[in-house]
Amino acid sequence: MSVGLLGLLDDVTALAKVAAASIDDVAGQAAKAGLKAAGAVIDDAAVTPRYVTGFSADRELPIVWKIAVGSIRNKLLFLLPAALALSFFAPWLITPLLMIGGAYLCYEGAEKVFEAVFPHEAHAHEAEATEAVAADPKKLEEERVAGAIQTDFILSAEIMTIALAALPGLPFWEQALVLVVVAFGITAAVYGAVALIVKADDFGLMLASKGRTGVGRATGRGILIAMPWVMQTLSIVGTAAMIWVGGGIIAHGLAELGFAQLEHLIEAIAHGAEEMLPAFGGFIEGLATILADLVLGLALGLLLIPVAGKLIGPAWKTIRAMLPQKPAA
Repeated sequence: MSVGLLGLLDDVTALAKVAAASIDDVAGQAAKAGLKAAGAVIDDAAVTPRYVTGFSADRELPIVWKIAVGSIRNKLLFLLPAALALSFFAPWLITPLLMIGGAYLCYEGAEKVFEAVFPHEAHAHEAEATEAVAADPKKLEEERVAGAIQTDFILSAEIMTIALAALPGLPFWEQALVLVVVAFGITAAVYGAVALIVKADDFGLMLASKGRTGVGRATGRGILIAMPWVMQTLSIVGTAAMIWVGGGIIAHGLAELGFAQLEHLIEAIAHGAEEMLPAFGGFIEGLATILADLVLGLALGLLLIPVAGKLIGPAWKTIRAMLPQKPAA
């Protein structure tokens, strides 16, 4: 074998190693970016199952699939190009946009807390709207899917922005690859989990009624009993995660913009908690940071509720009324 061919093979081997390292780096960065977006991801998984409520069992998975397809389309066709353009042309806008998204997470989470503590008339209005279209299941399904995709767009925008902010200094092509991996990975994780959640009660019913053993039937009954608690727990965890992540984004964003006093206060609280309980070390420090971010996020979200109700909501309704309406079928 010639020396030239050996040299070529060495070059190919070296390139393969570099490519493998790059792939590993992309996967690691995608995992890191996805973890940063945990609050929005958990909320996405917690919110989506309610869109299949009231439909027959055979329509549940097709509806979840439609929403998942709409979600990946949102991420790849709209949000990914927008995020890359933002990173390339106006990286200075990432922090303010991230803070707007963080404020939205705080608002959404705080509104859920407020509704749980002080139930108001929103649920009645939602019930009336559902009854008005319930006579046409196909139309109801289309409206539910459209509403889910619209909600997913907002959450996906936050997820992609958080992921982008977690990738400072990466080359453009690596940012693109990481965001593509995040888009597919999070969509698969969220809607895979949603599919399992919405079919868990059917699986439990099948086991309870058709199980061949007493253990199988008991397991089915256990699943049926547990699922309402699982859904409630998922909703609570999702709400808490939204508020916590939103509060952390706001504190860190202010520090990035030169207003670090709030972040320093949270760090001081965390260090103080660690000194009070040194046996637990970094765990207590991390827990105190999460709780401080949670309190900050909840306070900000509660302040934003009247702002959204009195200003943003009416303004958005006015804008929507001015847009061309889809003709009735």
